[in-house]
Amino acid sequence: MNDAVDSAGMIATGALLAREAERTHAPGHDASPDCANCGAHLLGPHCHVCGQHGHVHRTAGAFVHDILHGVFHFEGKFWKTLPMLAWRPGELTRRYVHGERAKFVSPMALFLFSVFLMFAVVANLPGWDWGGDKLLTPGAATRINEARREITKERKDGQAEVARLAERLKARQTEAEPDAEAITSAEKRLQRAQQRLREATQAEQALARISLDGEETLPDIKAAPGSAGGNWIEEKYQHAKENPKLLLYKVKTSAYKFSWALIPLSLPFIWLLFPFRRGVGMYDHAVFATYSLSFMSLLVITLAVLGAVGVPGGLLLIAWLLIPPFHMYRQLKGGYSLSRAGALVRTAVLLFFTTITSTLFILLLLYLGVAD
Repeated sequence: MNDAVDSAGMIATGALLAREAERTHAPGHDASPDCANCGAHLLGPHCHVCGQHGHVHRTAGAFVHDILHGVFHFEGKFWKTLPMLAWRPGELTRRYVHGERAKFVSPMALFLFSVFLMFAVVANLPGWDWGGDKLLTPGAATRINEARREITKERKDGQAEVARLAERLKARQTEAEPDAEAITSAEKRLQRAQQRLREATQAEQALARISLDGEETLPDIKAAPGSAGGNWIEEKYQHAKENPKLLLYKVKTSAYKFSWALIPLSLPFIWLLFPFRRGVGMYDHAVFATYSLSFMSLLVITLAVLGAVGVPGGLLLIAWLLIPPFHMYRQLKGGYSLSRAGALVRTAVLLFFTTITSTLFILLLLYLGVAD
């Protein structure tokens, strides 16, 4: 585990220890009978007007605790929510939807925390390097040298062609009776030749930047609109093919930034499971989807860590194939008060919908990876 994760664990442990120590002797701001926030007279441990605690801590440990509390209400909520999310997800979903909010971590807070943790942990485990696909495989150096010679020859031929067409255009323009149509045609041929020359020059510069150890990749070579290779899709495909590491980096970054998009993508499909059911709205589906995605993120973390410590891949694959459907079944059955048959049917349909949602999300990531 890297230093960042170790530090996070140490901070959490220190916050809990500091919290226990402050119960008996922690300096605070409770000398006054009035609330330090709004000035109202205190009638109990909390202000009845603004809700602030009457005892305001002023220790370093309390500051760390405030950070953790601001993320997911650390005071018991996390440890109450996590077991229910794993073993009784349907009950957790139903109780939160029906108003028991103060007892549990909110779905969005838990989702953001689990997604952040997933990327922080998985990205630093062995075997999860997304920056593979070395450009230079055995024998590729020879092919690159051949490409350099060919592109250099093409660039020189292009220079000669441009010079020849420029002379022809000049001759057309200096004729005693210039032919406007012939001049226009010569100008177009010259422009196309100049464009081909620019592309050959860019390609020659790109190949010159490739080192034989494969550490560098090709820069972006953009074709002009209307020229050969000017199609946007073909251009982006070629750029992604030439820069696989850059594409994977963009996809990974976008997956972290836009992971929340999985929630709105899932909602229409979950609604289709209960299109005519009374008393069930989009809010219920949003809570269901967010808690479910949080569990899946935590499951990825668990399986990745188990793989890193040597658990056989076959067992991990079986767990990945069995646990998500079982968890969906449990959450559907308890969250929407379904019968066993109804929950099984909807689980099968939801698995199909999950495939569609995942595909749409991957397409979104690929678009974001090649769009800029």
